[in-house]
Amino acid sequence: MLRLLRQFFVTTGQISQFAARYWREVWFPPYEFQELLKQCFLIGNKSMALVGTTGFIMGIVLTLQTRPTLIEFGAQSWMPAMVGIAIVREIGPVLTALICAGKVGSGIGAELASMKVTEQIDAMEVSGTNPFKYLVITRVTATTIMIPVLVIMSDLISLGGSAIVENLKGGVSFTLYFSKVLEFLQFGDLLPSIIKSFFFGFAIGIIGCYKGYTSSRGTEGVGRTANEAVVIASLLVFVLDFIAVLVTDIFYEL
Repeated sequence: MLRLLRQFFVTTGQISQFAARYWREVWFPPYEFQELLKQCFLIGNKSMALVGTTGFIMGIVLTLQTRPTLIEFGAQSWMPAMVGIAIVREIGPVLTALICAGKVGSGIGAELASMKVTEQIDAMEVSGTNPFKYLVITRVTATTIMIPVLVIMSDLISLGGSAIVENLKGGVSFTLYFSKVLEFLQFGDLLPSIIKSFFFGFAIGIIGCYKGYTSSRGTEGVGRTANEAVVIASLLVFVLDFIAVLVTDIFYEL
């Protein structure tokens, strides 16, 4: 037990040092804009189909599951408000972050770990290229930028799926559905959701890069790195979401 606790604090400290190094170096040249744009395209483009499909299904399932209960209480007119607030505040950001933690986080971890094993990172240092700038800063910045974009896309697609169910089951037009959603959604619902999405993106990127950049044990470590990156990033998403909800609740009370 003590050994596990010690390992937890050591790993937390090392990740914090890695993140601090990112913030120290991100402001100063050289800036790898071309690699940053490439990573943004890869992260956004390769995750778009998966995030969109999952969001669409989630919107349909959430509406189908809650509709009978609302009908029982005669409150089916509240469906757009309930689904809209649930998706925008919580389901959209967390679901998208978990999908990206599994896909993007593991991909970054495995890619950097394989480069570490084959000594490509050492070769970059010898050739005069800063591997931390080229590999870590670009990927972490790309995830921080693209996760909120994917969250917004997922929210819209989820609401579209919910609107289709309401249109088929209750005869609610798409115009009426989205006008009801916008009527009940407030700026205070959208802003915390977007802000915590940036933190989710940063956490996914920094964990994936840390596990890959510090990988060891040869080829065996590549698979282990990918697995650990997914587990830690997913857990961190829930921790950050819990903190975000607490902070938001405090501001709502004020």
